[in-house]
Amino acid sequence: MKILALEVETPGSTAEQFGPHLKAEARRVWELTQAGTLREIYFRQAWAGAVLILECADADEAREVLATLALVQAGLIAFEIIPLRPYPGLARLFADESS
Repeated sequence: MKILALEVETPGSTAEQFGPHLKAEARRVWELTQAGTLREIYFRQAWAGAVLILECADADEAREVLATLALVQAGLIAFEIIPLRPYPGLARLFADESS
């Protein structure tokens, strides 16, 4: 199942607090990418909030995976988790209109 995860910074966190955790964060992102769990990662255009696409069994597994990130463990960020499903609308192009 594809999961969209949107970063939410913990209120009151400062840029200085992030610094000591960024290398460990990047290492874990690399590991999750290599494992095929983290499929895509971006920053939003307007601010540095991360947007992740995960491949997990369900939202609970996504929460467990995201909990392994250094910035989550440090309490600096959390994620809004949005399970996705395939868009079925293209099937309308091939539907038999006579039935």
